[in-house]
Amino acid sequence: MAKQGEIVVGLDIGTTKVCAVVAEVKSSGGDFSEIEILGVGNVPCKGLRKGVVANVASTTESIRQAIEEAQNMAGVEIRTVFAGIAGSHVRAQTSNGVVAIASNEVTRSDVERVLENARAIPIPTDRQILHVLPCEYLVDTQDGIREPVGMSGVRLEAKAQLITAARSCVENVIKCAERVGLTVADVVLEPLASAEAVLTEDEREIGVAVVDIGGGTTDVILYVDGGIVSANVIPVGGMSVTSDIAAGLRTPMAEAERLKHARGCALGRMVPDDEEMEVPGVGGYPARRVPRRVLADIIEPRVEEIFAVVRRQLEESGYLEQLSAGVVLCGGAVLMEGMTELGEEILGMPVRRGYPVGTRGLTDLTHGPQFATAVGLARYGARAIFLAQAREEEPAPMPASKAVGKEHSRDQGMPSDRPGFWGWLKAAF
Repeated sequence: MAKQGEIVVGLDIGTTKVCAVVAEVKSSGGDFSEIEILGVGNVPCKGLRKGVVANVASTTESIRQAIEEAQNMAGVEIRTVFAGIAGSHVRAQTSNGVVAIASNEVTRSDVERVLENARAIPIPTDRQILHVLPCEYLVDTQDGIREPVGMSGVRLEAKAQLITAARSCVENVIKCAERVGLTVADVVLEPLASAEAVLTEDEREIGVAVVDIGGGTTDVILYVDGGIVSANVIPVGGMSVTSDIAAGLRTPMAEAERLKHARGCALGRMVPDDEEMEVPGVGGYPARRVPRRVLADIIEPRVEEIFAVVRRQLEESGYLEQLSAGVVLCGGAVLMEGMTELGEEILGMPVRRGYPVGTRGLTDLTHGPQFATAVGLARYGARAIFLAQAREEEPAPMPASKAVGKEHSRDQGMPSDRPGFWGWLKAAF
């Protein structure tokens, strides 16, 4: 099990920011149950474009600053991180794996083997597999199984989603981290990490979509019946909104970003017609007063476009009608007023903002949709440690032939390894 006091670090390398979260694992009942936030580092980043590293030196410097901030706050030395990755290069495809169960009972090693079998598909040399995400397991003829360990059978099958990414993009993320002296324990799909931070088990069971609107991309991941059934990346995000504001109001990008967060609204009718704001000029021109409704009219079409693409992907996935829990929004852009209201109108289902759960400690510093990915990466790391240690502690499976032999001996009335009544009687006298 994950040890009490184990330190995990999530490193969210985003288009607009790099965020590092240092957490301590809190064990409870044989599982890690929650994490305690010890430190947070959050700095701007200009080295990525649409989720992909475009400037190694700039990205490396942002990582160094974020790690130093987190280290100083937590009072620990950071050496290993779980890094996030996104971008339009990410792809998802379905795959099946089948293996024979080593003994009469499914063990974790059997589950690992069937997932390795599902991984064994041909992919281009310039791509690599990030995750094999099981949708469901089948033991013999029984389907719809989420956790097959402990079940009896002879044949184990897995239906899984394979997440692949461009090898060069993954290597660039690792390279940037290694230049700061870090070891990357795993590279994790960012929407998967965000879902780890903001979803409840009930939402996963009845069907939910996580829409992570980042700076350069919008990531969508679907859960139905407790498992992942689809994952997609849309190459448009919050920076597109910022660019529209900068062009429409003729103001610098930095000021457009500030106006988006401070005065932005995704639904124009929510803004009073008489409300005004000051817009700084560009190229030496003086600031001017502009109705806030103008800003909302610039933002709304772009956000509407993002939600329309999300809606189309949900329809194409075939799971739209099964998302009873609706949509959970993550990312800094969703803090804008009117985002949930516009999302409900276009998507036609309940929409809420996703805030990290299952944490304690410095929660005030990470209580926001913009920190969902970084916190989720830390939780992902805690879960990975737990599963790795559980595998080490699992007893070796009994060979099937030996197990069958024992059953045969009982059927024939021969002595078995269990003492039984005669063994008890002999020991007593």
